[in-house]
Amino acid sequence: MKSKVRNNSVSYFDMQFITSSISTMLVLLLLGLVVFFVLAANNLSVYVRENINFSILINDEMKESDIIKLQKNLNEEPFVKESVYISKSQALKEQSEAMGTNPEEFLGYNPFTASIEVKLHSGYANSDSIAKIEKIIKRNTNIQDVLYQRDLIDAVNENIRNISLVLLVLAVVLTFISFALINNTIRLAIYSKRFLIHTMKLVGASWGFIRKPFLTRNIWSGVLAAVVADAILMGTAYSLVSYEPELIRVITPDVMLLVSLSVLAFGVIITFLCAYLSINKYLRMKASSLYYI
Repeated sequence: MKSKVRNNSVSYFDMQFITSSISTMLVLLLLGLVVFFVLAANNLSVYVRENINFSILINDEMKESDIIKLQKNLNEEPFVKESVYISKSQALKEQSEAMGTNPEEFLGYNPFTASIEVKLHSGYANSDSIAKIEKIIKRNTNIQDVLYQRDLIDAVNENIRNISLVLLVLAVVLTFISFALINNTIRLAIYSKRFLIHTMKLVGASWGFIRKPFLTRNIWSGVLAAVVADAILMGTAYSLVSYEPELIRVITPDVMLLVSLSVLAFGVIITFLCAYLSINKYLRMKASSLYYI
């Protein structure tokens, strides 16, 4: 009897299974996009912060060998990502090309100073940290000045905080919406089987036995939907990176792996929970109640 009930209760890859999988896939695609934007935004914030630099102006009296030694010492500091030494002659050449004229020709001397351009690790790219770093650097008496755009740094960090907050709220809201949409899809599918569930109860089937085919079916539906959603997201990411290779700094393989695993986890967990809750609802109902829902 149990075998007969099982065969009648499970029908994989029918039209209901396909439509349920498509609906779930669309919702998981939306969730995947949210996860993608959150992770990509984090990478973008790191990329932007690590491209904020400041200039260390060197006194003319300092020898080039000492400047190179200073640069080497800076590179060993935990806050420095990389540094570039710009000599007086190189600074003159770059500024002459930018202005279209050579200031040395009418001034009679090179007005520019040697400098070291420093890029920081993202965790130190804020005004407070740079102010402390500035004090450390200025202990060297050969340092003329440390230049950085405080307003720009503050504006970048403020915008990053605001964007992160918006994405976090959006992620929470869309997670609840996605759960509701998938739950509604699964409830409708199980609703059509409510009398079959009641019949299985009448012939003595246990609740665990009744749940198993429904849970298995919906988990497979979630897996299929997640695989299709992941394929779409991966294909889109690959197209974007192919079109603009520089995006690989933001759309990294690690990001796409986390997105794929998140979508798969959402697909399995949400479909399992929704199916479990819906089945329990009909298992608790009396026969008379099934006609009025």
